[in-house]
Amino acid sequence: MGHFDTSGLEEAAAGLVQDGIDVVRVAYSDLMGTDRGRDILTNRFARTTHDGVAFCRSIYGTSPMGDVIDIEGGLAAGLPDVVAFPDVSTLQKVPWEPGVAHCIADVFNPDGTPAEEDPRTVLKRVIRQFAELGMVPTVGPELEFYLLEKDDTVPSGWRRYGEATGNVYVAGLRGDPENTLLRSLRHLSAYGLEVVAANHEFSSGQFEINLWHSEALDAADRAFRFKAAVKELARREDKLATFMAKPFNDEGGSGFHLHFSTWSDDGQPLFHDPDAPDGLSQVARGAIAGVIKHAPALAALANPTINSYKRFGPDTLAPWLIDWGLDNRSAMVRIPPERGGATRLELRLGDASANPYLAVAGLLAAAYLGIKEGLEPPAALEGYGYDPAKADLLPGDLGTALDALEADTELVEALGGQFVRTFAAYKRNELERFSRWVTDWEFREYAYHL
Repeated sequence: MGHFDTSGLEEAAAGLVQDGIDVVRVAYSDLMGTDRGRDILTNRFARTTHDGVAFCRSIYGTSPMGDVIDIEGGLAAGLPDVVAFPDVSTLQKVPWEPGVAHCIADVFNPDGTPAEEDPRTVLKRVIRQFAELGMVPTVGPELEFYLLEKDDTVPSGWRRYGEATGNVYVAGLRGDPENTLLRSLRHLSAYGLEVVAANHEFSSGQFEINLWHSEALDAADRAFRFKAAVKELARREDKLATFMAKPFNDEGGSGFHLHFSTWSDDGQPLFHDPDAPDGLSQVARGAIAGVIKHAPALAALANPTINSYKRFGPDTLAPWLIDWGLDNRSAMVRIPPERGGATRLELRLGDASANPYLAVAGLLAAAYLGIKEGLEPPAALEGYGYDPAKADLLPGDLGTALDALEADTELVEALGGQFVRTFAAYKRNELERFSRWVTDWEFREYAYHL
């Protein structure tokens, strides 16, 4: 299989041996954003990965409960393989596992063509479209999550870590009584993730860690690794970290905000124009307009679970309407006040359950279409949002968002038709399984009186 670039494998393996690394974890993202992979002994790394590492394609059709969904080219085709080929530029030592390095893989079909359902491949596809415009997209991810500790007295078996009220934006033992966040922050920094800051968020046991901005693929790689690392570090402390959108009825949801701008090939910021209204260039206005136009479809990627839509609503600090505003946190798209090279938009639509590659790809695809078409956004939101008289509502459930995604032919073309078909099939199976499941709400509501 000579279609892979194998030139760097031997050199990479030799460097790992010199650094005392005896295992390489070759991993890639499934549709959920969960890392799937294999541990390979370093002294067999080059030989084993030379032609790619085979995995069953239906990993992209495997649900969180282990159901195998019939995606295109999967179950009905006899469960054929795809092959994961390591991108050696992503090799990174795992600081909490001595002797282990992590390497992100790209996924291919056996004939050497990219596997179109692979989330990293989807993002690369959109980045190439920006390159055709002479642009380099830059992204800064912000992710929130809950940290939970075991409690056999509650049905789920987990309670919020460090339960207390009013601990938003505190640091130290007050909101993190075991210093778990501080230990994690140091590990994440040593993992090369370019984390910059961490704090306790609004809700008990809820934290946010910010990652520095970089070119879109690198930013998505780091966010992918970040989510996996946070969960692994929690397991080491007998805790559970969850990026579920809204795990509790009595607390707020967890967001995945994306700061986005685009730059020229020669390193000039393209969102700032000091002579334009609000200092926003036509490129910036086109990007905003594209996100507004394609927001219903984008929701399927940025809010990819049934639970996601329970995070939305008035007075939640999560979006409810398709709008944008200048330094307005009640808008779906916020334009932070900085200008010059820091001019950017912040998409506040996404929740923490989103696959980083797909959330970034969706944002970029929508912005690209707006820039390419020279779209103009509607008037900016003034004052507090959540007034449905001012703007259209976002989709209120996953099914509606999937309908919007499949109907958005421009966005489908930008992302790739096979990917969208695979993603929609996977998610519609989730809806079907949920529709047949008896929930605790139903039992509480009906059992006694009916």
